[in-house]
Formats: sequence, C-alpha cells, structure tokens
Amino acid sequence: MKTLGFSATALSVIALSAGGAFAQSRDQIRIVGSSTVFPYTQAVAEEFANQTGAPAPIVESTGTGGGMQIFCSGVGEGTPDLTGASRAMTKSEYDLCVENGVTDITEAMIGYDGLVMAVSRSSEADWGLTLEQVYLGLAAEIPQDGALVANPYTNWSQIDESLPDVAITVMGPPPTSGTRDAFVELAMHAGCEEHAPAMELSEASGNEDWVEENCSRMRTDGPFIEAGENDNLIVQRLNTDPNALGIFGYSFLYENADTLVDVPLDGVKAEIETIASGEYPLSRPLFFYVKDAHRGVIPNLQEFVAEYMSENALGDNGYLGERGLVSLPEDERAELVERVTSGEGDFAVTE
Repeated sequence: MKTLGFSATALSVIALSAGGAFAQSRDQIRIVGSSTVFPYTQAVAEEFANQTGAPAPIVESTGTGGGMQIFCSGVGEGTPDLTGASRAMTKSEYDLCVENGVTDITEAMIGYDGLVMAVSRSSEADWGLTLEQVYLGLAAEIPQDGALVANPYTNWSQIDESLPDVAITVMGPPPTSGTRDAFVELAMHAGCEEHAPAMELSEASGNEDWVEENCSRMRTDGPFIEAGENDNLIVQRLNTDPNALGIFGYSFLYENADTLVDVPLDGVKAEIETIASGEYPLSRPLFFYVKDAHRGVIPNLQEFVAEYMSENALGDNGYLGERGLVSLPEDERAELVERVTSGEGDFAVTE
C-alpha cells in the first residue's frame, strides 16, 4: 500500500514552488476520464456552476484508460485536476503517475453502477442471455472439438435455438475504456468459466491464467462493433436497429428508458436494487481521482470536490441517484466524504 496525502494548504505551497508549474493557473477545473462517470461528473459541474457562479468545469469523455494517461502526464495547469474511472487505477497507471511527478492522489469510490446490455424497445425478439451465451457470441475464439477456433457464430439462434434468430450485432466500448475492462472481466471471463468445453481446455492446460489469456479477446470479424467512447452514439444506433445490442453503464439505460430496455443476464434485470445487492452479475464500483497538488492552486477545485462529496449529490436522495448512480451505504459515505475532502488517507493500488 502506498500512503498518500498532505493537507491541501501544504500541497499548494509545494505546487507553487515546483518550477512555476502554476505561474498562471487557469480559472476552469479540467476533468477527463470514463464515459460512464462522465454524466455524473457533468451533473456535478452544472450544479456547482449554478450554485457558485464560478466557471463550469470542463469535462471530457476520454475513456478510463485514456483519462489515466492524461491525468498521469504531470502536475501543472496544462494537466487535468481529476479523472473519472469505471475501474480502479492499476499499478502500471500509478507507476506512470509517479514517474511524471503525480505522487499525491486521492481515490474516491463514488458508488455502484451496473454494466448493461440493452436493446431498443421496438425489438420484437424475446431477449434474455446467460453469460455463457454472451461469451459464445462475442469471444474471438471458442472451443470446438477440443481446440480453440475462430468464432463461427453469426446468429444468436446458432448458439441456442431458444435465442432470437437474428444476426449477432453488439456495439460496445474500445480497449481504452474501463467499461470494456469490466465487461471482459465480469461477462466474458465469467461466461467462459460457465462453458464446460472451455473449462476442459483450461484444466488440460494446467495454466491457472488460461481464462484470462484465452477468453478476453473480443471478436473483430463484424458481430462486435467498437463504438468509441461516446455512449450516446450507441444509444442512437440502437434506436435505428431494433436487433442490435449495446453495452454501456446503467445511467445511459436509466436516461433512455423510454426507448431502450435491458437484456436480462442470467435471469436478472439491471435495476438499482439488484445492482446495489450485487445480485445483478455485472455490478461494479465507480471512481474519480483527484490530483492533490492542484488543491488550493486551481481556483475552486477544493469547493468542487466538496460539492461532489455532498449529501445533495451522493446521498440516497441525491441528484446523482436521480441519474442512475447507486449510492454507497451511509456509513461508507461518511468515511468517503471525510477522506476525500481532506485529501488525506491511504491509497491502495492493485497489481
């Protein structure tokens, strides 16, 4: 564990003396990162500007991986103050931060999200998939006759006769997206582990990393379409193709419930209650990261963080919950608010 954190005042003194990086600090907060976290951060930015009259923070949807690269590029007014993430920062990303002088970071797990597969309400098919069927539809290679072969399936009904007899067309995020990382881990790996022929190959190999090495690659032959970091484009496409499925965070389903519906996975619908309980199989935490050297230097940054941590935003009846964020339990929120607003606490980086 790497222990990070100084007081905001101390950090501002350090930053001001660090080679003039903030000689002419900008007047707008700059935020990058996850397309899933983007609508929540944008909502906080709008609320913050309305309440304070301060310039609205600039929020860019760059994807989790892309956001980490930009966030970790250095300290100073030319670099972002926060980044949103739909997974935790990795060890390699943290190492990049340290290499570029970004050594003091506060991690905030803001709540939970469900990663959904959605379809247009105009679809006439009766949708419902198991994670095994998702894996068989979207994996680059699947087991056949004791070996891995290029995925031959073009229709869902070829996987199981009970599934709709329509072409496999699924739009999802690119490799730079934390949503893609989460989907691979929670859906593809889990579905692979439910597929008996795949597990037979895994056991025969004697390789404990077989699933990660062989069940992570998504198809590149057409049925899976990388749709970029803008989830709204996926929503638009689903509304024009009733048999296409899209992969994105629950908030986008929540905001478009009039035209889209989720595809139940392993018999469980994506709802706030099932996401909060963990019953929904694609539940995941959401994060943002603060560059603590910018506190007290970039105007309004500390105040913006306080608004993000407020009960008005993160509480059970907060405005982020109205946009689909599943709140943390009250005791966990209290600890989060104290640690994140102070910029003090331990920050553990996973391998």
